[in-house]
Amino acid sequence: MLRYLTAKIQQISPGLRKIISNFGWLFADRVLRMGVGLIVTAWLARYLQPEQFGILNYAIAFTGLFGTIAALGLDQIVVRNIVSEPATKDETLGTAFALKLCSGLATFFLATVTIFFLKPDDLQARALTAIIAACLVFDSLNVIDFYFQAKVQSKYTVWARNTAFIIITLVRIALIQSQAPLIAFAWAVLAEVGLGALTLAIAYKISGENMLQWRINFTQAKALLKESWPLILSNLAIMVYLRIDMVMLGQLADEPSVGIYSSAIRLSEVWNFIGIAIVSSVTPSIVEAKKTSEELYYQRFQKLFNLMALLSYSIAIPITFLSSFLVVLVFGSDYASAGEVLRIHIWAGLFTFFGWSKGVWIVTEGYTLFSLFATSSGAVMNILLNWWLIPEFYRHNGATGAAMAAAIATVISYAFTDYILCFIYPPARKLAGVMTRAITLSYLLNKIQTRKTFR
Repeated sequence: MLRYLTAKIQQISPGLRKIISNFGWLFADRVLRMGVGLIVTAWLARYLQPEQFGILNYAIAFTGLFGTIAALGLDQIVVRNIVSEPATKDETLGTAFALKLCSGLATFFLATVTIFFLKPDDLQARALTAIIAACLVFDSLNVIDFYFQAKVQSKYTVWARNTAFIIITLVRIALIQSQAPLIAFAWAVLAEVGLGALTLAIAYKISGENMLQWRINFTQAKALLKESWPLILSNLAIMVYLRIDMVMLGQLADEPSVGIYSSAIRLSEVWNFIGIAIVSSVTPSIVEAKKTSEELYYQRFQKLFNLMALLSYSIAIPITFLSSFLVVLVFGSDYASAGEVLRIHIWAGLFTFFGWSKGVWIVTEGYTLFSLFATSSGAVMNILLNWWLIPEFYRHNGATGAAMAAAIATVISYAFTDYILCFIYPPARKLAGVMTRAITLSYLLNKIQTRKTFR
């Protein structure tokens, strides 16, 4: 049996083996974070109760809106450039780092000023936001992760980030045991990001590279910003329709509704690591396929979307029926009403997976303006739906109703942005066909029909 498995592994091409290995590291990373992180988050939610848990998540969601600006939309562009032009990696990384550092400092200041005007009488919310917003500065070292993605060597990122994660997880447990105040957990968020940046730098050194060789190229900086500015706005729009629901719940309803909604989406989005790991691992091979032929290029996209759809259904269908049980099991009876929210929100996962996959197509094809239009449309739709539904549902069903309204708005806006708009934009219609075949599981039905035919 062992010889058979060894022979099969040897038949796999070196490129595919590298992808599988890279996915394995990312998968192990996310499983660790999913398991340990969910347990500690549930413990924290029980300790803080819905109101304080909602306040903390409001600050995190609010800061996240500014984090997309700080990222500058460079992620997949930098990965693509390193894959396409490996000889200029030091200039690419150095330039991207300088750009992200400057934007991190600017957005930290912008976030702290904005929360002052939104919450002028809430000193606690302002303090929590200021602390968590400092994470934006440390995020500049994420360019190291872009390098490891391009080289399909995510094991270094996994080791680095999990070292920080495990250390700060132990700190969080100690804070809960010592009944620390809410603000201490905001400092823990900042500490994890800062320590993660430091360990990434160490991992880069261990891999044989040297950050001191990074160079800033102002011509390349202009080129990066010229290409990425639509993605900056697009990613901001993405974050708006990803996290504006919690911000609007805090503004239009109350903190307990944010706490209820936050607990539901923790269970809904905990599976996202699978999609992220797959897309990160296959992006270089899809970019390379584009150079070979259009047919191979779309064949690989079809396989990616098929896998994403199958995974989404495998997750969403069971959770639809087990949502209330899972919420009470993980977060306790104080969050029981979040089961209704989870039952709705879990279906947003299908379009979330599709959105990440579509992002590879957008960057490879250079359709960043379409990305901007699509995500902006989705963000506007999400805001309008939340603005309409949250007060109405809150009036009739309180905090639970408001959280359900936010979940409904999320599913509708995700479907519109990541699927329906592809039929409207002519260059994306071929990709829309790929998505439709994946959603309908036509490849599975064809296999079943073929087997019946040849029996």
